[in-house]
Amino acid sequence: VSLEAGILQQLDMEQFNSAPAADTVDQQVLPIAEATPSSEPPDPKTCSPREYLEFYIFPVLLPGLAELLHEAEKEKCFEVRRTKFIASDFLTEWLYNKNPKRKDESFTEFFSIPFVKDWLKDHPRPPIPLSLLLLEEEASIIIQSFWRGYRVRCHSEIQELRQWQKKLREERNINKVVKQFWTKQEAK
Repeated sequence: VSLEAGILQQLDMEQFNSAPAADTVDQQVLPIAEATPSSEPPDPKTCSPREYLEFYIFPVLLPGLAELLHEAEKEKCFEVRRTKFIASDFLTEWLYNKNPKRKDESFTEFFSIPFVKDWLKDHPRPPIPLSLLLLEEEASIIIQSFWRGYRVRCHSEIQELRQWQKKLREERNINKVVKQFWTKQEAK
């Protein structure tokens, strides 16, 4: 069974039935390949681009893309507008670890892959925003604690206490007093 025939079997044909001239659209998008002997793969240096894709690229890439979709679903990429999930990173890691030349080697994380390390030395990434790293519960706790602190600091008694502490710090030069205290403690 050719690759296109396998893909066509998986497609939901109801999508094409609603479009005008569904048969012509189907054939334009995914033409059926003529049967090729699958006994031995063609020579990668002399075969056509189509044969190269069918025999060398797609058998490796399509399972990776399927795994990518499963992982994206786990990361809720289809539910949330922004996520920390980077599809190209996942696919790079997956393809690197599934490489037949690395069959006996252990799993390597994305940032430990040698060519990724080299690339990131020259092209560092900005850090992922905290809003994408935190879970919803963690983010709500931080927001709620900040809001409670803000509401408490708005009370007149607290404002008065903060003003008194500020004045005391300025008059007594509290940083100097603390340094002297610790130097005495260290001398003992």
